[in-house]
Amino acid sequence: MIGLAANCTFPMSLLTEAVLKPEHKPEHRNGASAADPMQSLTTERLNDASEGFDTKSALDIARIINHEDVKVASAIKKAMPEIAIVIDTVARCLRDGGRLIYVGAGSSGRIAALDASECPASYSTAPQQVQYIMAGGPKALASAADVNEDSPELGQRDIARRRPTRKDIIIGISAGGRTPYVVGAVQYARDRGAKTAAVTCNQDTPLAHAADTTIVAEVGPEVISGSTRMKAGTAQKMILNMITTGAMTRLGYVYENLMVNVHMKNEKLVERGIRILMKACDIDREDAVRSIKSSGKSVPIALVMLKAGVDKMEAVRRLAKSDGNVRLAIEDSRLEL
Repeated sequence: MIGLAANCTFPMSLLTEAVLKPEHKPEHRNGASAADPMQSLTTERLNDASEGFDTKSALDIARIINHEDVKVASAIKKAMPEIAIVIDTVARCLRDGGRLIYVGAGSSGRIAALDASECPASYSTAPQQVQYIMAGGPKALASAADVNEDSPELGQRDIARRRPTRKDIIIGISAGGRTPYVVGAVQYARDRGAKTAAVTCNQDTPLAHAADTTIVAEVGPEVISGSTRMKAGTAQKMILNMITTGAMTRLGYVYENLMVNVHMKNEKLVERGIRILMKACDIDREDAVRSIKSSGKSVPIALVMLKAGVDKMEAVRRLAKSDGNVRLAIEDSRLEL
């Protein structure tokens, strides 16, 4: 017999109530019932494609998962207009000195933490520009935290500590779209004038109603019922990649398709900077190295110097005028979003 884990903190009163309080539950298709809100979510339903999953060979398991994963990109494609709106909103907020703050719980929170932590490394953003809030805090990244994600008050408390303003955008992430912690945080931020968005995998959810813009990727039932770290998690990761990559590109931290806003802090990044200049300016390695040295080891400054034919001081002035947008600095224009 499999028992509850010794450190399980599930409120036993809730379990007792669920067992001892019988009620009529009219059945819906796929085993859903009107009295069970979780079963109304497509991400929680049984997947016919993985029936008998535990009896399959390793190869069949991989094939079934792969077959289901193919559906993710198609589901995201339907949300392109909303994704574009959020990209431009994030870019405007960051340009105007605001922040992007993700809010999530469980797998969604971990995906948010990953995307936030990648931005400084990829685009040299300041750590405070893209942040995450996760139910249970950083300790919940590695383990199931002793925190009640069913509490909207906790979500409100945690976002209140960041003091959201009209300059910020808060994005709530929840596969089911009904996590009270996330809904509470997004609603609190919206009430205080912050821009808000939601990323979810179900239609018409409490999180969608709490946010200004909602991105829905209906990936359908998971191979393992309710394991939303799978297709739903993949969809969330892909969407967050689009949001931050799109916003950073709109801000001009990408030139052509080159990641030019890179700080050369180690040998790998120095080599990347050299290759970027060689490619973007069609010069040899020696000229690229010389330009990087004369720019003070700044790829954006070196690129503006080379492309615009100006000295370091003028390149710095142009980058300041364009809010760091490399292409506009080369053209000596201002950033408009």
